[in-house]
Amino acid sequence: MQKQNKNLITIKTREQTNKAKKNALKSAIRVSDLLVDTVNGGVQETFVNQKRIEHKIRALTATTIKFTKQTDQWLTASHAIDSALKEIGDFENWMKTMDYDCKIINAAIRNIYKP
Repeated sequence: MQKQNKNLITIKTREQTNKAKKNALKSAIRVSDLLVDTVNGGVQETFVNQKRIEHKIRALTATTIKFTKQTDQWLTASHAIDSALKEIGDFENWMKTMDYDCKIINAAIRNIYKP
């Protein structure tokens, strides 16, 4: 009888041990799944943020290129205006020189034909 009681206790202990092992294994699997989900969630969020940043970088690069082209056009236009103004100034100086020369020639001719 004692042997049977020992066997029953041993069987119950084994069953409890097996049940505890199964529960521990289930808990470990659950913890592992939760950890993997947490890590994957962070990785997924990082990936999404990286894609957003890359998209914004592409848009910013396109805008920068557009502004660079526009700035180059403005510089070309301002250089053209500057050149035109210089030419107008040169022409004005030439006209003043011609006017002065004509006045001197006119005065010289008057002095020659003066009665």
